[in-house]
Amino acid sequence: MSTPPTFVAPPVILAATPVRPLASPQPALAPALPAVCAVNLMTLEGAALLGAQWRTKEAKIIEVPAIPDAMPEFTTTYDIDPHAGEAGFDDSGWPIILPTELDAKRGGGKVSFLWFRTRLTIPSRIGTFESAGAKVVLALCVDDYAEIWVNGEMPRAAGRPSPATIQGFNMPQRVVLSDAVTPGDTFQIAVFGINGPISVAPANTVWFREVRVEFF
Repeated sequence: MSTPPTFVAPPVILAATPVRPLASPQPALAPALPAVCAVNLMTLEGAALLGAQWRTKEAKIIEVPAIPDAMPEFTTTYDIDPHAGEAGFDDSGWPIILPTELDAKRGGGKVSFLWFRTRLTIPSRIGTFESAGAKVVLALCVDDYAEIWVNGEMPRAAGRPSPATIQGFNMPQRVVLSDAVTPGDTFQIAVFGINGPISVAPANTVWFREVRVEFF
């Protein structure tokens, strides 16, 4: 009795999909080493060293027209007001808060957002530490999430570590402000604090666990 022939399907060859270049460079990552010098911005002394004057304002969710290419059934959507991270934003009408009040439990809970803004000016010397040429990192942790804007930009790249974006539930964030600072350099900081988890709409508030400037 003869054996029926065996047919083997030809292999399927998939062409490799070309990798698209990133739209923006990967944000710089903070060193894992301990800082040579650190300034606590939640103290009067630390804030004074960098000329920090904190201001805060609650952000609201507002209804706006949908984007032009939205599906027909979506005629409206939602936005944040104000967009206080953008360059040139005027916060002069916002209330000033003391650095020692950054841990105050702000917001009404549930789905709640708050902006915190300050300008930082790098001094030439902090104690015996000379800042010229140092790498400078803004390190903070907001309960529960935060997005960090520096000089009108939120440093980020899709698919790459981007410390200025949400890192996790009550997770610390460390954003490089400069790889080699010059005394007198200024940085406009805007922190968008978010109560979360957002879909839980929890009965808690928005506040800083820590915020400091590190030098390496």
